[in-house]
Amino acid sequence: MGLTGLIARRLEQGDGPVRVGLVGAGKFGAMFLAQVPTSPGIAVTAIADLDPARVRRTLEGVGWRPDRIEATRILDDADTVVSADDVDVVVEATGDPWAGIHHARAAYAAGKHVVMVNVEADVLAGPLLAREAQAAGVVHSMAYGDQPALICELVDWARACGFEVTAAGKGTKYLPAYHDSTPETVWDHYGISGEQAAAGGMNPRMFNSFLDGTKSAIEMAAVANATGLAAPVHGLGFPPSGADDLPRTLRPRAMGGHLDGRGMVEVVSSLERDGRPVFRDLRWGVYVTVEAPTNYAGACFRQYGLVTDPSGRFAAMYKPYHLIGMELNVSILSAALRGEPTGAPRGFSADVVAVAKRDLSPGEVLDGEGGFTVWGRLTTARRSLSDRALPIGLAHGVRLTEPVRRGEVVRIGDVDLGTAHTEALALRRRLEDESRAALGLEAVPA
Repeated sequence: MGLTGLIARRLEQGDGPVRVGLVGAGKFGAMFLAQVPTSPGIAVTAIADLDPARVRRTLEGVGWRPDRIEATRILDDADTVVSADDVDVVVEATGDPWAGIHHARAAYAAGKHVVMVNVEADVLAGPLLAREAQAAGVVHSMAYGDQPALICELVDWARACGFEVTAAGKGTKYLPAYHDSTPETVWDHYGISGEQAAAGGMNPRMFNSFLDGTKSAIEMAAVANATGLAAPVHGLGFPPSGADDLPRTLRPRAMGGHLDGRGMVEVVSSLERDGRPVFRDLRWGVYVTVEAPTNYAGACFRQYGLVTDPSGRFAAMYKPYHLIGMELNVSILSAALRGEPTGAPRGFSADVVAVAKRDLSPGEVLDGEGGFTVWGRLTTARRSLSDRALPIGLAHGVRLTEPVRRGEVVRIGDVDLGTAHTEALALRRRLEDESRAALGLEAVPA
C-alpha cells in the first residue's frame, strides 16, 4: 500500500495524523511547513527555533492561518520539543552537527523517529546514530527532498533492477576558484548584490558552503556511507557534464571517463572550466549511471531511448530537480507508517576533512562550514583516519595551535578541541576508534 493509502487507513481508524516536532525553521523547515496545511496525514504540534518571533513570521509567510499558528507550540527549547508526548517524529533541521547529534539522541531516548535534515551530523557520526536508533526501536532517516536521499533512492532502484551502479551523485555550480570563496565574496559568484541577498533572506554562510564545495562533499559522504559507494580519495572532481553526457563522463577513467573506478560518488558541474554554461546541465538534479550486465540489456537501453556512452554499455537515469522541504513528508510518513528510512548511514567509508582556504596561523579560530578559514574536501574514511585529519564538523570554534598553509588539510594535532560539545566529540571518537580497528589501522592514544 502506498503512503497515501496508509494515511487514509490511519485516519479512518481514528489514529489521527502523524505528529511532528520541527527543530530549526530555516529555509528547509519553511518549505516543509508550507506543505503542512495541504497534508491531512501530518500535523506539526511543536516547533523549536532560536528565534520564535521569526518562526511566526515564517508561518504567516508560507500561508498558515492564524488559528493553526496559535494551536502550534513555538519554543526556543529543542529538548522540550523532542521529548514531548504529542510528537511522533522529530525533524532535525538545524544544520549544526553538534546540536543535531544531541537532539537525535534525545529523541531516540524518548522513543521518537528522527528525520535528519542535518546531513552534517550524519557525516560526523551518522553510523552510530543509526545504530542507537535501531537499538531504541525507532527510525533514523535521511530527508527525502534533499539530494542525498533522492540519490540513495536512485541507487536502490538500480540495484533492485539488477544493474551495477557505476556512479551516483548530483549537479552543482562549480569552478576551482570557488574553493577560496568566503561569505564576503559569495554573492559576486552568484551574480547578485548583498542587498538583494539580504532582502531574500539568503544566509551568506549557507550559500557559501554550497559554492565552495563543502556542502557537495558532505552530501556525497552521506551517500557513500548510506550506499557503500566509494569516495574519491583526493576529493570530488566536479567534471562538467550535461544530462546527455552523464554515461560518457561518469565511467572509469581507463575507458575515457572521469572516475577512479566503478561504484563511485561524484558531483557534476553546470559550468565548463572557462565559465561557459553546460548544455542541459543538472545543477538542481540527481543522477545514477549504470552498466548493462549483458549485450541484451545494452540493446534494450537503445530500444527504449536511453542515451548511452559510445560503447552502448553505460546509461543514466536522473531527476532534474529537487524540492527539499516540500518533499519531506515522504520521509516522515515512511518512518511513522512503514518503519523505514528514506536512506540511512550504514557504515563509515567516506569523510569530509577541513582544508585551509588561506595560510592560517596559530591562535586563529576556525569558523567551519561556509566560513572564511576552511572548506570541506571529500575523501575516504581510511585516508582521513590515516592522516588524522580534522573533520569539517569539528572545525568550528576551535583554535589553531600550529600553522597550516593554504590548500593543506588541517589535522587533529593542529587544533585545540577544548572541552566544549563533549557529546558530539565523544561519539565521533568512538566511531573513529571502531573504524580504525575494522580497517586494521594503528590505534590513537587517548
